[in-house]
Amino acid sequence: MKFRPRPVGNEWIWQLREDDSTLSPRLRAPSSRRCAARCFSSVRVIAIAALASCLILTGCRPALAQAGTNAPAGGALPRPAVLAQAHSAPTAPIAPAPPDQPIGLPRVRDYEPTPELRDIYFDFGTAVIRPGDGRILDANAAWLRANPGQLVLIEGHCDNRGAASTKNEFNMDLGERRAQAAMNHLVAQGVHPSRITILSYGEERPHCTEDSERCWSQNRRSHFLVKPR
Repeated sequence: MKFRPRPVGNEWIWQLREDDSTLSPRLRAPSSRRCAARCFSSVRVIAIAALASCLILTGCRPALAQAGTNAPAGGALPRPAVLAQAHSAPTAPIAPAPPDQPIGLPRVRDYEPTPELRDIYFDFGTAVIRPGDGRILDANAAWLRANPGQLVLIEGHCDNRGAASTKNEFNMDLGERRAQAAMNHLVAQGVHPSRITILSYGEERPHCTEDSERCWSQNRRSHFLVKPR
């Protein structure tokens, strides 16, 4: 059997001789160009599909990675965060400061004189303790140290002399300084100041009422009274 090639366009057709009727009239052999075109088309389809898969996987990977990071251990789904405002403990209302209480005079009737504590006397217009009266104060301090359960009240007194316009104010101040001088001496001798109270009467409670030097000298004094704690 013999074939003869015959060019048809860009292809070669192998055709039997016309006198051979036992075979099909034309056999077309596939060309290498057509095979290459088909192969390239298949490769392009595969490449497009692969590119699309890559884009899908690339876009999903951050979301999957984030979900994997936020997921707690054990595979449990994270619970939504709940914000709550902290309530501070109620504070007790602050009571207003009480008004200043008036400082009252000590209750003199609670104090009583005792013969163990002697009075001391002063010169006219002064609050200086004389040497003899200093020894009296030393004896008073010794008795108070020996009797710690007793409190003492020191009264400061003056005579009724002085300028009429300022006499009362001056004598009140002078009586306070005389009581303070006696207190300072007792404290220096070891008597605790918390046990001592001082009070000035000025000229209002004279021990002697005559207008004489003898009475005036008896009114310029510091008087001692005591009471138990």
